[in-house]
Amino acid sequence: MGIFVLFFLVLVPLCEQTWGSRYFTIDYNANCFKKDGECFRYISGSIHYFRIPSYYWRDRLLKMYMAGLNAVQIYIPWNFHEPFPGVYDFNGDRDLIHFLNLTSELGLLVIIRAGPYICAEWDMGGLPGWLLNKKNIALRTSDPDYLNAVDSWLSVLLPMLKPKLYNNGGNIISVQVENEYGSFAACDYNYLRHLLHKFQLYLGKDVVLFTTDGDGEGYLRCGSLQELHATVDFGPGGNATKAFELLRKFQPDGPLVNSEYYTGWLDYWGEKHSTTSKELVSQSLVDILETGASVNMYMFEGGTNFGYWNGADFQKTYKPVTTSYDYDAPLSEAGDPTDKLDKIRSVISQFQPVPQGPVPPPTQKLRYGSVSLKKIGSLVDFLDIFTPSHPVETQYPVTFEDVKQYFGFVLYRTRLPRDVLTPTPLSTCSNGVHDRAYIAIDGVFKGLLERDNVSKILVSGKASDWIDVLVENMGRINFGASFNDFKGLVTNLTLGEEVLTDWLVYPLNLDGPISEGWPHISFSSNDVSTGPSFYSGTLQILTLADTFISLQHWAKGQVWINGFNLGRYWAARGPQITLYVPVNILKLGENTVVVLELEQAPPDPPSVMFIDKPILNSTVYKSKSSLL
Repeated sequence: MGIFVLFFLVLVPLCEQTWGSRYFTIDYNANCFKKDGECFRYISGSIHYFRIPSYYWRDRLLKMYMAGLNAVQIYIPWNFHEPFPGVYDFNGDRDLIHFLNLTSELGLLVIIRAGPYICAEWDMGGLPGWLLNKKNIALRTSDPDYLNAVDSWLSVLLPMLKPKLYNNGGNIISVQVENEYGSFAACDYNYLRHLLHKFQLYLGKDVVLFTTDGDGEGYLRCGSLQELHATVDFGPGGNATKAFELLRKFQPDGPLVNSEYYTGWLDYWGEKHSTTSKELVSQSLVDILETGASVNMYMFEGGTNFGYWNGADFQKTYKPVTTSYDYDAPLSEAGDPTDKLDKIRSVISQFQPVPQGPVPPPTQKLRYGSVSLKKIGSLVDFLDIFTPSHPVETQYPVTFEDVKQYFGFVLYRTRLPRDVLTPTPLSTCSNGVHDRAYIAIDGVFKGLLERDNVSKILVSGKASDWIDVLVENMGRINFGASFNDFKGLVTNLTLGEEVLTDWLVYPLNLDGPISEGWPHISFSSNDVSTGPSFYSGTLQILTLADTFISLQHWAKGQVWINGFNLGRYWAARGPQITLYVPVNILKLGENTVVVLELEQAPPDPPSVMFIDKPILNSTVYKSKSSLL
């Protein structure tokens, strides 16, 4: 018995020493983070696991570690993991725990931005489109309908994170509550307090929770909250001292943090590719670090908006974000180190040790050459494949959300109510189309209606001719006050003065059949026509590597390779002409390429080109008049 007591007395102090020394907190007297009892400063970089194939997660994280970072910052997009209410997906490229395990293996600490709203130029800022099933829901407020959905999500997500907290033996050192709430007009402190309660309920009261807002007094006033550590964000060229002095009005004590130091910027369709010089980025980074502040560089690698995941801004007009989220970041969209990374690594080495040895080199890129495509048929030829159930019958148009179609395309179909012998305006109210509508009469493409740009076209035809209106969701607004961004025909369509009625609405599941190997048919013809049509061909591969598919002479559409949705192209407007093709979706031998061209395919024979470099800076802006 005496031996057992002695063993117990020895064991307890050892255990207390092991776990007691592992602790991350804030020392408000010393104005610093305390990690294992010592003042600590993080130099971090943002990486979005949801924009990078899981195949490449380790590669990108290793490059970030070798660049000298001691932490990474990640968003968690709610809509990526809960596509339908109560349906959760944490598998494959959505395996959050696997990603976190990789960060731990590589010795990187993690800063989590758990939302529920994240912005990130991601569809609806990470909020699920199905929230809009309740028409009058007030997002990002204390609206009970919204809070019930948030609470359900947090009850799933936060318990997954708790074992990964630094104080529990993991590597998550802090967790953000909401995101840039001071930029949102609601300014609902009760909402922030509700989130604070939920985060503490599931994660414990010893976790470091923080907020992030722009370096403006109004932003910090509505975005910060007592009991939450306030941080600020600003880009290169800003006055770091001035920004942190403003932060001190709202966060008098504790460590200074720039949670989003911008290494570049995003791109919008129809605008120039955004770049920021490596000299400006590196010099402003020096200015921040010399204040003693912690910093997170946004982005360190941007990645890709595969599929339909891009968001959109609304700055007087609707501005959808490109498929590439390259961001002119230190690591390119394809994960390649840039000259900007070299400059940043040099700066970091002045303030803390960086790992010995070089940053891993770029992954191999190959130029596979040209692939000829043949037309399979018009999209409306395959409605039985993409909408196997019956269409929805409705007197007036309904939205995507009404038919539980949250991404992609919906076809609206009705008949001409009478003979229209002279060209007559087919029109909608201002912004009645969200976001682009491709119009055909009796199978003949007539033109398009576009949000903020084109509100009418001229059509003619015979009574009972089909009017086909294919509406494309170009991405929901991710920033600002207009979050209730319903998609589809959100107002009536009129022919002259007559409101069109008696619609058939086809929610189109394109990804399902294509991911299962469609088309399983022989090509219908070599005919190339206008309007939404499918084209397909085969890429032969002898050596596997990353590549880029160029849509140089195509107009606008969507691309799949081996059933994987690469995302949107819009070569007719730019600036992005190529789509990134990661090696993990390719295979030796035959690879199937499927293109949905929405407007006009290239002259016969149409083809695409696989090249070894991206083209992200070729803007072809079209004015409103040229779209009419």
